[in-house]
Amino acid sequence: MSKQVLVIAAHPDDEVLGVGGTIARHVQQGDHVSVLVLTDGVTARHAVTEPQKEAAHKACRALGVQDVHFGDLPDQRLDALPLLEVIRPISDWVKELHPQVVYTHHRGDANQDHRTVFSATLVAARPFGENPIERLLCYEVASSTEWAPSFADWAFLPNVFVDISATLEAKLAAIEAYRETFESEVKPYPHPRSPEAIQVYAQHRGIAVGMQAAEAFVLVRELVKV
Repeated sequence: MSKQVLVIAAHPDDEVLGVGGTIARHVQQGDHVSVLVLTDGVTARHAVTEPQKEAAHKACRALGVQDVHFGDLPDQRLDALPLLEVIRPISDWVKELHPQVVYTHHRGDANQDHRTVFSATLVAARPFGENPIERLLCYEVASSTEWAPSFADWAFLPNVFVDISATLEAKLAAIEAYRETFESEVKPYPHPRSPEAIQVYAQHRGIAVGMQAAEAFVLVRELVKV
């Protein structure tokens, strides 16, 4: 049976870096995937926002996704907003889409927007009433998750691994959509957001579990219905 999947991203490109191969796999399995990008992703650096949205649509199409939404919240300022303002767009789309599976940021990322999105998602996805969310997972983002301090309570300790051996090329194609933004989001190797590094990260996670390539997640909650 196909599932409704919601991927929540603080910035355009987070959805590809963290979940790109898994998104493509969901699509291939017949699941319906929606992507919610909460901020413009660039106004902390410059005011040219439209290329980021265009790149997000192009990247998601490369993964097989047409359903992309934007919260238009300010880049790198989510921690300055009342948390309710971040919760609201997530909650609205949870109510609209009724996802069974939700992917969001990890609470220990170096990026403050990522940490705020995690906190907001926990509220929007709380398990009560008719909330249909069966699996809630956190993903890692290259150049943020691994740059967090090495404190135990910040650590990304994955316990779910998804085989993306067959969809890694789609992930690499999707990240190329962000190369032509006003300031390119694709960096030269060995930057973590270079295509070469993205492939290495996928191979590293795959090696840990006997796969050619994988994406890693922390399972926050899984509901098993009887």
